[in-house]
Amino acid sequence: MNTPGRFRPRTPAVAGLGVLALVATVTAGPVAHADPSPAGSGRAAAPALRPATAAEWGTNAYLASIRHDPRALQSFFKRLPKGGDLHNHLSGAVTPEYLIAQAAEDGLCIETATMTAVTAPCKAGTRPAADARHDRAFHDALVRAWSMQDFPADGNGHDHFFDAFGKFGEVTWRHRGKQLAQVANTAAAQHQFYLETMVTPASDGAKKLADAVGWDDDFAALHHKLVAGGRLDRVVAEARREADATDEEFRTTAHCGTDRAEPGCRLPVRWISQVSRGSAPERVFTQMAVGLRLAERDRRFVAINLVQPEDGETAVRDYRLQMRMLKYLRTVYPKAHVTLHAGELWPGLVKPEALKFHIQEAVDVAHADRIGHGVDLVHEDNWQRTARTMAARETAVEVPLTSNSQILGVRGAEHPFQTYRAFGVPVVLSTDDPGISRTDISHEYAYAARTYGLSYPELKDLARASLEYGFLQGADLWRGNPTRDGYRTVDACRGVRPGSPAPGAACRRLLDSSPKAAAEWRQEGAFQRFERSFGH
Repeated sequence: MNTPGRFRPRTPAVAGLGVLALVATVTAGPVAHADPSPAGSGRAAAPALRPATAAEWGTNAYLASIRHDPRALQSFFKRLPKGGDLHNHLSGAVTPEYLIAQAAEDGLCIETATMTAVTAPCKAGTRPAADARHDRAFHDALVRAWSMQDFPADGNGHDHFFDAFGKFGEVTWRHRGKQLAQVANTAAAQHQFYLETMVTPASDGAKKLADAVGWDDDFAALHHKLVAGGRLDRVVAEARREADATDEEFRTTAHCGTDRAEPGCRLPVRWISQVSRGSAPERVFTQMAVGLRLAERDRRFVAINLVQPEDGETAVRDYRLQMRMLKYLRTVYPKAHVTLHAGELWPGLVKPEALKFHIQEAVDVAHADRIGHGVDLVHEDNWQRTARTMAARETAVEVPLTSNSQILGVRGAEHPFQTYRAFGVPVVLSTDDPGISRTDISHEYAYAARTYGLSYPELKDLARASLEYGFLQGADLWRGNPTRDGYRTVDACRGVRPGSPAPGAACRRLLDSSPKAAAEWRQEGAFQRFERSFGH
């Protein structure tokens, strides 16, 4: 696990305004860095600048002053308002300690050779998970098997990371509401205002339906078979019943609606439906249809995403087919959102030809609203055109820096974080699987600030972007393209300081009618309080 360490301001050799260079202006959007493209081809124009407020300048100066003080930096980044987490897998977000306790409560067993949770009774080669309550060595071995704790820096982080899901999988499907309570409480404690988390709805029902229908390369005909006789709707209903049970368990666990309500009760949460990209085509198509139909019929669900290793044999073989599936299904379900793991690849992980098109196909064929990871951008054919397309469409990229470091070994200048920003692509920081990674969103912001020399206003706009490009329903607080033009309120709230407790009648109507604008307004109020604490 990477630790925050020191905050290093950007040196004068790097174009853009860093922590010590900020005086009269700060970047409103992406930072103009040294040309990110080979031989200077296809470079985006430098972004416009906006005036820094006195409070932003003071906060930025404070951040520079504590760059050698790890304890002060930790406090700063924990208290920093950090928008929403848009790339979060629920089962991978829960801490392994919590999963071990759940395994013990449910009477599960552990295969000692692989540290995999299995059902009781405990047979030869297994032992009760409850043994971890009093056997510290056993407990710690489980934590290491179910996370990146103590994983060697030169080890195969990719395999260890993904294998963890199979080891604790018997635990996570049982108490989704309890797990959500832990994850939501953590997000609220980290000063976040929204959470999108990924689950696989009605997994068994979707598999049974797919197997019953079989494959048909005529997508329209295949979809017709799925919906015939109400079969797809029965799976969607199963998923909604699962969500109801999860909601009830969450509210009970977090004491929502009582005088002991935990912080997560106040956090807007939306679900993204996972699709297992390593499955047979008929199962992939069916899971896509279930997730998209859910997103149009239940406000708790907002989008779908393809999961499992992108470098897997089936995932690579069927990638273009799956993008075509999405292209068709988006015409059937135009109101649902799509965000895609795309470009979670690196040279040596797959054959060179597999590095050339994944992000481009996700953008141009599947018309994804957001991209997750996007690490191999500059290895794709005509990647500059893809980056410009993403900027023009405001197709945001979800960046979990620690995950990219642990799984792919990609960090620092190798990561396209600054390249996306230079091209005007919206960038949002995220956690991915913080329980496995042994990290949190505060660490991601500290990591980005230290590694790329970001100023406080740049961090502030990253946090704003993570709400602006979320799928929370309602009208935006910001007008136009805020990544390109800066964060300016819509007409209803013009002339009122964002986050003010007295927004005025027109602005109040917007906030009352839009969960998204309301979350953004709450964050602006938190920025005001944060800057009063650190900006003097």
